[in-house]
Amino acid sequence: MDLGIKGRKAVVCASSQGLGLACATSLAHEGCEVWINGRTESTLIEAARQIEAQTGRRPGIIVADIATDAGRASILEACPDADILVNNNAGPEPGKIADWSDQDWRDAVEGNMLAPIMLIKAYVPGMRARKFGRIVNITSAMVKSPSATMGLSAAVRAGLTALCKSVQRDSVIDNVTINNLLPERFDTDRQRFMADRMSARENITVEEARKRIANTIAAKRFGKPKEFGDACAYLCSEQASFISGQNLQLDGGSYAGLV
Repeated sequence: MDLGIKGRKAVVCASSQGLGLACATSLAHEGCEVWINGRTESTLIEAARQIEAQTGRRPGIIVADIATDAGRASILEACPDADILVNNNAGPEPGKIADWSDQDWRDAVEGNMLAPIMLIKAYVPGMRARKFGRIVNITSAMVKSPSATMGLSAAVRAGLTALCKSVQRDSVIDNVTINNLLPERFDTDRQRFMADRMSARENITVEEARKRIANTIAAKRFGKPKEFGDACAYLCSEQASFISGQNLQLDGGSYAGLV
């Protein structure tokens, strides 16, 4: 299927690895002019090399911390007229409410709620004027079904979700959609970190930890980053113009609710 986005300009935040990199790669496959972002230039250069090797298209790189005003300004300077914005950032540490300091809360709000909101605020007017825009926020399955240890992540990402549901009621009139992808248990560095953490805590091998984690998923396996990236690309397509304000679970069938 031709997704109709060849030549569209796409900014993918926090995309030097993991799910962000997967989204950037899938968009490049579709012929988008992609900018990738991260805080470490060497990691971004390697990510750009990987994308070019797989797609034949070399992305631009933006070295910036999106949790800062200066970082967001760098993104807007590099690509002021993006047609596609994929918001992503590393999530807060797991824990319980007693574990999180005031600063932990401020950092989480800044990095996982305010940073994407400020980029949406900056890009939506131009998208509406051009009558095309696709915004995809990578949040978390925890937004709809928070676990006991992911309350900080769920809280700030739920705030982003609520704001976007409101904004898209106006923006969709001008073909600017805003949707959220809710991942759980994809085979990325984040899951490797979680397996290492379980291994140390329970005195088991990393492989056993990975097996236990995978078994919590209905599909009994980790998700593949490419599966996630391709879902993102579809939400950015011409064909997805009637999908807005939605939360798409990518969790191997694990969510227990009906809606």
